[in-house]
Amino acid sequence: MKYKFIYCLSIILIFASCKDEEEKKSYEFNSGPWRGTLEVRDNKKLPFLFEVMDDQTLTIFNAEETIDVDEIEIRGDSIWIKFPVFEGYIAAKFTDSTTISGSFIKESLNRIVPFEAKYGQQDRFEVSSKPLQDVTGIWETVFSNDNEEDRYIAKGVFKQNGNIVTGTFRTTTGDYRYLEGVLNNNKLKLSTFDGAHAFLFTAQVTDSIINGYFYSGNHWKEPFTAKRNDNYELPSEDSLTFLKEGYDTLEFSFPDASGNQVSLADDQFKNKVVLVQIMGTWCPNCMDETKYYVDFYNRNKEKDIEFIALAFEYAKTPEKAFKSIKRLQQKLKVEYPVLLAQYGTSDKKKAQEKLPMLNHVLSYPTTIFIDKKGKVRKIHTGFSGPATGQKYAQFKTEFESFVNQLLNE
Repeated sequence: MKYKFIYCLSIILIFASCKDEEEKKSYEFNSGPWRGTLEVRDNKKLPFLFEVMDDQTLTIFNAEETIDVDEIEIRGDSIWIKFPVFEGYIAAKFTDSTTISGSFIKESLNRIVPFEAKYGQQDRFEVSSKPLQDVTGIWETVFSNDNEEDRYIAKGVFKQNGNIVTGTFRTTTGDYRYLEGVLNNNKLKLSTFDGAHAFLFTAQVTDSIINGYFYSGNHWKEPFTAKRNDNYELPSEDSLTFLKEGYDTLEFSFPDASGNQVSLADDQFKNKVVLVQIMGTWCPNCMDETKYYVDFYNRNKEKDIEFIALAFEYAKTPEKAFKSIKRLQQKLKVEYPVLLAQYGTSDKKKAQEKLPMLNHVLSYPTTIFIDKKGKVRKIHTGFSGPATGQKYAQFKTEFESFVNQLLNE
């Protein structure tokens, strides 16, 4: 109730006006560079850069990543920016031709993050002093070390060029996207924003230790510690999720957007290698994985292979969940079935109840490899996307090798 009130109040403050629409001053986005900021916990600002094109579309930049946004609506002094695939959007107003302010909103999660953007600014973070360290390399990392329930491990992989730092944290379930920032003196700041996740890392660096905090939007903050370890590796992604004793196959029946119940017993999956993708339309790592799977499927659709995605959605109604599913299918040109496995929550324990033969659902995404006889041969937890560089290339090589092995059996 509290969040619903705040959400409604935010919309009222942004859009309410005693003037008629015709009387409002009309604006358009100035073409060129903009710097956006989101206000997270501790009054800290999470910056990101974007460029507005002459046709009033925009591109967001995170290190090597570019995100094209073409769903922008301006009415008078109000602007709505809808991000591709994901539910989140920005609702804001022009203060003048060079400043907009409002909120980044995710309705299904009742999350509202204060937002502002200024025209003409091109630095993500200010470079203010010479760096005293070089963080290039591999970092063995622990998040929330003092809280057993929230504790998890990660692998930091970073490159530094002068003050500028890029890289990511890989976890056992995925990665923290394309991070970009600066090292001033011994103070490290990194951020990313992709229309779904808003991440900020602040830390102090010595030669062998990084101590800091990770902020996710304005709803989460946790400490992390990293130490140099060039030989550090995370546990194998193929060993974390498995079938319970007594099971050798997967069973489910979920609806598609047309209301048809789909299961692995259907004729289209018989005598085929089947890859079952556990995912959500709200999940950036799932989007990266889906892009790769779409490409692979299009290159191999004439072979005995089928993909099927099970969407676990936090949208509060099946209608809204299917709307998100259809949007993902259209944006990413997904031709294989995407079924609604769950709505109203993305809770992993609830997800495991829908697939009780699994020991757990540890990550979105997770891929289950099924051979032509219907037997589960491997389960891959998480997805190391393009931001992980060499790890992503390694995943693609291993993925295609194993799929070809199953096809040739």
